Amino acid sequence: MVEVPSAFFSDLLPLVDDLAELKVILFCFWSLPQKDEKYRYLRRQDFAANEALMRGLAACAPGGDPDAVLTAALERAVQRGALLRAELNLQGGAETLYFMNTPLGRAGAKQVQAGAWRPGDAANPVEILPERPNIYRLYEANIGPLTAMIADALKAAERDYPPEWIEDAMREAVERNKRSWRYIQSILKRWEAEGRSREVSGRADEPDGRRYISGKYADFIEH
Repeated sequence: MVEVPSAFFSDLLPLVDDLAELKVILFCFWSLPQKDEKYRYLRRQDFAANEALMRGLAACAPGGDPDAVLTAALERAVQRGALLRAELNLQGGAETLYFMNTPLGRAGAKQVQAGAWRPGDAANPVEILPERPNIYRLYEANIGPLTAMIADALKAAERDYPPEWIEDAMREAVERNKRSWRYIQSILKRWEAEGRSREVSGRADEPDGRRYISGKYADFIEH
């Protein structure tokens, strides 16, 4: 059973005036849910490899080239906004990915355009990486209230450290039940001074990271 959102019938279907385009869109509704990935996409060859779809597209233009009909239908669907297109270069050459224009589809296309992907396997040549959480939301969710002073400190940290450092430092603070910006900053400064991959052993941190804290907010930041 293929689930089609009600908005398709009320908002999109009245606008689609090309039968081949309609068949391509309906094929996406059928094909994408069969994929396991969070960010689901189709390549042009996924459309072209489906014999039933290609027969249906050939019937839309008797005597015409089904591949040309597919190309035109995909272009219409993208221009109408039913599908989103993201282009990238893989080792084997250029690749075009098609997403449904849904919240997850938009997020997936955005991640590809931002370069947040890595090579996958033969079935899914592109593995789209999840969106990084905003460090301000991450702080509020795991450490404490986001005051103006903390927001300024986080903004400064974004300039000084890679985002994954800040995320990992927050994670370490939570795991050690040291939920304060003072402690998070001490971790970042230690990594900066001693190397991110080094583990410091035989030396306990001073309470709330006081050994490492410095700068404008050293005497005030508690969260």
